[in-house]
Amino acid sequence: MTEDEARDWVSQHFGDDGLAAMQQLVEIVTAESAQQNLIAPSTLCAMWARHIVDSAQLLMLAPKDAGVWLDIGSGAGFPGLVVAALTDRPVWLVEPRRRRADFLVQTAEAMGVGDRVTVKCARIEDVLVDARIISARAVASLDSLFAWGAKCASSATCWILPKGRTALADVTAAQLAWDGVFHVEHSITDPDSLIVLASGVTRR
Repeated sequence: MTEDEARDWVSQHFGDDGLAAMQQLVEIVTAESAQQNLIAPSTLCAMWARHIVDSAQLLMLAPKDAGVWLDIGSGAGFPGLVVAALTDRPVWLVEPRRRRADFLVQTAEAMGVGDRVTVKCARIEDVLVDARIISARAVASLDSLFAWGAKCASSATCWILPKGRTALADVTAAQLAWDGVFHVEHSITDPDSLIVLASGVTRR
């Protein structure tokens, strides 16, 4: 997916307001990346495809009912700030690094979604919230994520976890310790990249 195709996809699915919000996020992350290593420098020139659409596509896979969206290891705000800006959901961003957590707070306020975004500067193991959806992008193995986020999950929680090309192997490894319904979807930004959807996750 090219940058123009990515912008067109956002416009088609989220309209002019969504496009403007994502443009604002791109500008904020680009500016802050000169101060701290928010994203891989090699992806700055492909921000729309690699980060914006790669995050926004998760909304197409999520349940539409209300509930907290919990994002583990939010970093630069992908996908957490994208979700907050493109929906009216309450979003919790969990980021253990203070400087990045401060950035998330400031960016949520700048984008006008601070009233619905809760930023926790903590490890996910130390956070407690009843999450309807849990996401994590390039953070850890499925086994680790399920263990870390167990206190925030219930049988109704939907896990939406981009895992790249290692998804199938990661699911197989996780199933040694976890029961649940597991499904994979292809990323629209890279056909070789996979997104794991899991529900009813319980320890064996």
